Amino acid sequence: MGYTGAMTDYGYTLSSEEHPPDELVGNAVRAEALGFEFLSISDHYHPWVQTQGHSPFVWAVFGAVAASTDSISVGVGVTCPIVRIHPAVVAHAVATTENLFDGRFFLRGAARVRSTTAERSRSHSARAGFSWR
Repeated sequence: MGYTGAMTDYGYTLSSEEHPPDELVGNAVRAEALGFEFLSISDHYHPWVQTQGHSPFVWAVFGAVAASTDSISVGVGVTCPIVRIHPAVVAHAVATTENLFDGRFFLRGAARVRSTTAERSRSHSARAGFSWR
């Protein structure tokens, strides 16, 4: 017997570097209405290039998406719980988000980030008055 289930799931990526949070939520609602099976949102501390101009706090956006959708699975494309946010804070955010989505949330993580990303994060942190250790 061969595999009889669906071979491909189609999802929609909410690019947080390219859209402000209210547009991300609207895009999530539209993707669910169009029949996409899952949403993935990027968790970036800053835009990749100056022309993008956005990078909302993904964990807050998840709350709005959870309140605005009913059935679509939603997850973070990649988050980095060691470099940017303490692992305990990420665990707290994941537990809260999972509760809001009632089983529709998924998480992907990264153990490291490219050095250019880490350098940009350090630069942003320094400008904001935070120490990077």
